[in-house]
Parts: sequence; C-alpha cells; structure tokens
Amino acid sequence: MDVELLHEPDGTTVELSNVLLIENEGSVTTGKPFIPGAKVVAEVMEQVKGEKLIVFRYKQKTRYHVKTGHRQKFNRVQITSILPA
Repeated sequence: MDVELLHEPDGTTVELSNVLLIENEGSVTTGKPFIPGAKVVAEVMEQVKGEKLIVFRYKQKTRYHVKTGHRQKFNRVQITSILPA
C-alpha cells in the first residue's frame, strides 16, 4: 500500500490513527469522521516516486509557454495489524 511521504526511515513501525472504516467478519464500523481509539500499525518498506505528471502552460499570441514536470513521493508500507477501538 502506498501512502503520502511520512519522513520515516525504512524498517520502522508507524501507527496511523485516522481510521475511517473497519470491517470485521461482516460487521462494518464507520467513523464520524474517524473511529475514536482505532489504529492501524504498519511497517515502512521503502520510499518510492509516483508517475511523472507533465504541466504545460500556454497563452496564445504572446509567445508564452512553460513546460514543467512533477513526481510525488510516497512511502510503501505493509500493514501488520488493525487495532479496533
């Protein structure tokens, strides 16, 4: 699973506390907006970059054009456990 960059080194354990939904054997618990006390424990595997996006700005008749690119950085994590409230 890829999440936004966490600034954690590889191999560390991270707790994500903003849990929106938990499904357990058919019963679904939703938060409003988050489930209080619920946590997801994950291990950071590596840092990766997303696909390159090309941004091109152009204005006609003024000889204005700018081409730039962007690559978002992500952390690849492996979920080890989900702790309900």
